[in-house]
Amino acid sequence: MSTYKTYTLEEAKRTLERYCVYQERCHQEVQDKLRQMRMIPEAVDEVILHLLQHNFLNEERFAKAYVRGKFKNKNWGRNRLTQELKRRQISKFNITTALKELEELDYYGVFDSLAERKFETITESDKYKKRKKLADFLLYRGWESNLVYEKVTALMP
Repeated sequence: MSTYKTYTLEEAKRTLERYCVYQERCHQEVQDKLRQMRMIPEAVDEVILHLLQHNFLNEERFAKAYVRGKFKNKNWGRNRLTQELKRRQISKFNITTALKELEELDYYGVFDSLAERKFETITESDKYKKRKKLADFLLYRGWESNLVYEKVTALMP
C-alpha cells in the first residue's frame, strides 16, 4: 500500500505560498503542484483564489520575469519566448506586455553577439552548411527569421 501525505486546506495554502515566494509561478505550475499533492478540485480552486488575492500568484509578473530571465540567461528571441509562454497558457495580453520589457537596443545587441560567437565556433568548411548551421541555431533559439537571414548573409556573403 502506498502512503502519501495528505494536506489540510491551510497546509496546502502555506505550502503553495512558499512555492510561489521561492520563484514566480504561472497558474498551470500551481495547478500541477496541487494535483501532485492530491488536492480535490474545489480545494485547488480555493488555494488558487487565496494565492491570487494575496498576490502570491500574478500571471503578468510571472510573464515579465520569465521573459527577462530567459532572454538574459539563454539568449532566447521573441518567437521562442512567445511559444514557451503560450505553452504555459499565458494570455496574449500578458505575453505582449512581457515582451515590451525587452529593450530594442539590448535585443539586437544580444542577437548580434550571439550570432557572431556561434559563427566563430562552427567548424564546418562548406560555406552553405555553415550558413545553415548558424541559421538553424538562431531560429531554434526563437530569433525572427528576417533577422537571422540578414545576419547569416552579412557574416557569409
